[in-house]
Amino acid sequence: MRFLADMGVSQSVVSWLRTVGHDAVHLREEGLQKLPDPAIFEKGGKEDRVVITFDLGFGEIVASSSHTVSVIVYRLRKARAKHQVDRLRAVLDTVIEDLERGAVVVIEEGRHRVRRITIGEN
Repeated sequence: MRFLADMGVSQSVVSWLRTVGHDAVHLREEGLQKLPDPAIFEKGGKEDRVVITFDLGFGEIVASSSHTVSVIVYRLRKARAKHQVDRLRAVLDTVIEDLERGAVVVIEEGRHRVRRITIGEN
């Protein structure tokens, strides 16, 4: 799976994703630290990447978009790099299929939630 990490996400998350066989990049690696959220979302879509972020605004971007771009949103009290990796490691295998189909996955301290993206469905 392909991932794009937003600025608040630790580089350790990207490194861990790579070690377990995923294609992951961080905005900082590409010199895109100041890229606005809609452009990050667009980049994720063009590159077929799941956006990983702490920014709750991505839920609104997904809801108002006509494109299916999956997003992982961290909602953690402890934002240390190791904790980010540990929480993602704990849930990633259980949400891969959802992410492949289009979903917003919210990762919290002791749980995670999945909201499937239903573009064009009423």
